[in-house]
Amino acid sequence: MLEKSNNNNLNSPHYLVITDKLAQHIQMGTLKSGDKLPSERELCTVFATTRVTVREGLSMLEAQGLIYRQDRRGWFVSAPRLVLNPTLNSNFHQLSLSQGKTPQTRLISGEQLEAPLSVISPLALKPFQSIYLLKRVRYADGRAICYCQNHCLPNKVPDLLKHDLNGSLTETYREYYNLLYTNMSLSFYPTAMPADAAKALGTSVGTPALYLQRLNYDQHGEILDFDIEYWLHDSIKIEVSTVI
Repeated sequence: MLEKSNNNNLNSPHYLVITDKLAQHIQMGTLKSGDKLPSERELCTVFATTRVTVREGLSMLEAQGLIYRQDRRGWFVSAPRLVLNPTLNSNFHQLSLSQGKTPQTRLISGEQLEAPLSVISPLALKPFQSIYLLKRVRYADGRAICYCQNHCLPNKVPDLLKHDLNGSLTETYREYYNLLYTNMSLSFYPTAMPADAAKALGTSVGTPALYLQRLNYDQHGEILDFDIEYWLHDSIKIEVSTVI
């Protein structure tokens, strides 16, 4: 439990005092990864301030990626980010395990439908061609951190929906279709969480997020699938090294 703050620093806005104090607890380990913060009402008492000011401080910590909020549950200390190097050919499950995290993927829905206009060009499709659309959630250590939409080609992976798609799609491709991810075209940028992704991840619409889209190629140099992903911004770090 946090001790009542006796702040005498009149030079900093009160919300920054709250931000700095909580950040110190996180950095020193008195508030650990996964710990739930005191309620906003309790923090009002600890810092002798209003809920509006407390929320400003918490929002600042959220923007820094130190804490996150779950709807109807409160605020929690963020875990260390998952480090993604796009130049390495590693799937989510392999990546998580290599960094000491327990991965899980859950299928929300899978269906065959007419390809949305937004994916016709990336997948080099003709109008009215169909795709398999998989909507899935990825977890690290039990926390939902990524909502993804996999746009798969029926001619490459026929009867895909008959398989268990709650695990690694990479392994499904390899085991049943002898297809391997080899190269990709990747782009990403910060954004706000849209409604469908927010619902799947148990967060609020507008929560900071990292949008990532990836066009994947197989070992034959042919387009394999197209992924759209929304990551909670505190859950992932993009890290690339180049050697000249």
